[in-house]
Amino acid sequence: MSLTIDMEVKEDVLCIRLSGELDHHTAENLRTRATETIENHEIRHIVLNLEQLSFMDSSGLGVILGRYKQIKQKHGEMVVCAISPAVQRLFEMSGLFKIIRMEPSEANALERLGVA
Repeated sequence: MSLTIDMEVKEDVLCIRLSGELDHHTAENLRTRATETIENHEIRHIVLNLEQLSFMDSSGLGVILGRYKQIKQKHGEMVVCAISPAVQRLFEMSGLFKIIRMEPSEANALERLGVA
């Protein structure tokens, strides 16, 4: 299975919606697209919607952590929402929830970041 990446810019927030599998085959595409969008659109925050993400490996964690660091340098925040149980377990085991907040939905995440 492959990865579908849907990106939408709302003010200074980049909404990234992923569906499919985020692994070593698909991670570089996400890294490139997200980095270019952040640099070209004055992005300060990221909302990562993982509702349709069925699988993620350590390569996926690396891409997410890299975008987190990129956003932190701009004094922004990354919020994960609508996460599936399998991917949530991976986030918990890796300790990512210590630095990335989770919201139940994309609407909640956007509201939390001040974009309604």
